[in-house]
Amino acid sequence: MDELTKLSNAALDKLRLEHPRYDRTALTPGIVHIGVGNFHRAHQAWYLHRLMQEGAAQDWAIIGAGVRPFDAKMREKLLAQDYLTTLIQLDPAETSAEVIGSMVDYLPIEDDNGALIAAMAEPSIRIVSLTVTESGYYLEPTTMGFDAAHPDMVYDAANPRAPRTAFGAMVEALRRRRAAGRGPFTGLSCDNLQGNGNVLKQTVTNLARLSDPELADWIAENMTFPNSMVDCIAPATGPKEHALVRQFGIDDAAPVSHEAHRQWVIEEKFCAGRPEWERVGVTFSDDVHAYETMKIRILNAGHQVLANIGEVLGLETISECMAHRGIAAMFRKVQAEEITQTVAPVPEYKPLDYLDLIEARFGNPLIVDTVRRVAFDGSARHPGFVLPILHDQLVEGRSVSGLALVEALWARMCEGTREDGSTIEANDPHWEALQDAAKKAKAHPQVWLEQKAVYGALAKSEPFAKAFHDWLELIWAKGAVAVVEDYVSTTSRRDRPLLQAEGRR
Repeated sequence: MDELTKLSNAALDKLRLEHPRYDRTALTPGIVHIGVGNFHRAHQAWYLHRLMQEGAAQDWAIIGAGVRPFDAKMREKLLAQDYLTTLIQLDPAETSAEVIGSMVDYLPIEDDNGALIAAMAEPSIRIVSLTVTESGYYLEPTTMGFDAAHPDMVYDAANPRAPRTAFGAMVEALRRRRAAGRGPFTGLSCDNLQGNGNVLKQTVTNLARLSDPELADWIAENMTFPNSMVDCIAPATGPKEHALVRQFGIDDAAPVSHEAHRQWVIEEKFCAGRPEWERVGVTFSDDVHAYETMKIRILNAGHQVLANIGEVLGLETISECMAHRGIAAMFRKVQAEEITQTVAPVPEYKPLDYLDLIEARFGNPLIVDTVRRVAFDGSARHPGFVLPILHDQLVEGRSVSGLALVEALWARMCEGTREDGSTIEANDPHWEALQDAAKKAKAHPQVWLEQKAVYGALAKSEPFAKAFHDWLELIWAKGAVAVVEDYVSTTSRRDRPLLQAEGRR
């Protein structure tokens, strides 16, 4: 192999693949992004890079930021290569790569978030965006309201000038902007939350109100929080990705692999301006809710349909789950008979057409999206993605048999052993409580449903509870594969053409 080229501004012209054609030294920042993971670099940073390649958005470069100690490692890697990233597109037709350069700085990680606050207070910063995961917004689990009692929020309210969280830093930066006579920035969540802009507004304004009610009113009246829907599968980086990037002749300490599909839908609510993202494929819509409902329910809830049984059976990746005949048929049946019944069409897709797209994406064997990653934090993902669908099905008097099976498989996974006897390692912030409930539910299924922080009033729904009890008892008696086969075999003659998933593999 030829000598590897270490990523740097000076080395860009040596690269034999697509790379920044713009003068990165002339870029000026307009965005601070908190949570610089693989998804951000494969998605938001890529869209901005594409604009810059067209000679636009030169004053909208990204300053990266983090608030947790582990963010420092990513900062070190990117700082050493001038914040450049190699994106590797994994498509069965062709694997390709490009280097993007829309990030120009990464702030140091500090206990008091001083550098982050100072950067967000600068008038040039017009957007602060976040990917802090769906569980990172300090939501009270049963109501999804603001959790003012969380120790982090209590601390930030008592120490508003030296907060420990991203939201506390945003509030302090907004206080400084207001005091200097400057307007606010736009708060742009890029996390997989229904109404993510509304959730971000709830967290920021309620936290501000704990220490400065007048500032909270100013934020509510002047700042904008557009809802958005984001979509691109970008697996965690490991040895495979490092080997891949070397095949392109590049020494990159933090490469990102991703699928070919990308989608970003945003409300037109930007109080301080925005890049012309529509030029590079971003959709601006007044009905983001319809797009995010389709994506969160079919894709994100669909991930939970696959991941828990995948763990129980010892499968490594989501594509392996889709290659398993029984799991693929179960996935199609739950989606076609229950999940898609709660999804409205959008201009680009009808629900079953979007389901076809998701099946193809999940089945891509080049995307090494691990079952463990997808199953992580089920105590947030099931209430966030799966249970709202189950609730809607119950309200409409429709079947919840498949969704009850999904929940039973989650309970089976949380017991902590696979069917081959191996141990499932802790994979949830509340693993001990989940495992305790799952072990007790083996003999008394209702114990699982009595986890109020997860199920709330759903535990009292007779149709759901009965189906859940029956499925969990059968799983322990017969095994997961046999139960899935039982479920798939109940397909009605009328629906059978929709459910021939195995014929599509």
